[in-house]
Amino acid sequence: MTAPRTAPARPSAATGADSRGPVLAACDLDRTLIYSAAALALGVPDADAPRLLCVEVYDAKPLSYLTETAAALLTELAGRAVFVPATTRTREQYRRVRLPGPPPRYAVCANGGHLLVDGESDPGWHAAVRRALAADCAPLAEVRERMRSTADAGWLLKERTAEDLFAYLVVDRARFPAAWAGELADWAEPRGWTVSLQGRKLYAVPRPLTKSSAVAEIARRTGAAEILAAGDSLLDTDLLLAADHAWRPGHGELADTGWSAPHVTALTARGVSCGEEILRALAARAARP
Repeated sequence: MTAPRTAPARPSAATGADSRGPVLAACDLDRTLIYSAAALALGVPDADAPRLLCVEVYDAKPLSYLTETAAALLTELAGRAVFVPATTRTREQYRRVRLPGPPPRYAVCANGGHLLVDGESDPGWHAAVRRALAADCAPLAEVRERMRSTADAGWLLKERTAEDLFAYLVVDRARFPAAWAGELADWAEPRGWTVSLQGRKLYAVPRPLTKSSAVAEIARRTGAAEILAAGDSLLDTDLLLAADHAWRPGHGELADTGWSAPHVTALTARGVSCGEEILRALAARAARP
């Protein structure tokens, strides 16, 4: 699969900000802060499972959770920093999530394709993203056709596009051949696209479509003096690299490949308890003078 992308030379997007400015904490959601039922334990015995709070309901069914302790820590973090959810979810999928604490002023959806301000997409930002993709990447239709034409019905469950920006497949992981993802990544890389496998979803995302670029714009608008970040997947590497301090869980794509960087803390905790550990670390860092 494509090697993790690199970010511009640090210091981060907050360079030049007033040192008295706020701390900005940008966090991936799924399998970093919130967890589906399938991803809750990741090896934790049932007897040791923590108390949970449901934060997402879909089709009248509970879908995503965090621990009650994590909920309190997230509220604490939002009082100390500019908390920014930074997700690959579409806007519709993001709006299903009801995180504890005050609603975030800013959020990043569609892997940077939409920068939300008070829940609404910034039209200028989205237009600039569209121009960059048209200039630097193969069309979505070409990549989607490659994915559909080479996928096997024996392991393909669903095929989707997100916000007309990127494509993804939902696959049967027990039957899915890892070599197929590698072959797709090799094909996509010279066309300006990145491939990432996260749980049951395989994403193909244009390389310029990054969470870090949207977070950098939020840092500029807020005058952030420091950027903190957390994430678990290949699509989070640019965000982690652009931060001043970052954390990654002991599970996920980055942990599986042993990815690291000098300013990124590689945690050993796995599953929903790691979300709690990440929020504790973020809140503690944001509280520093």
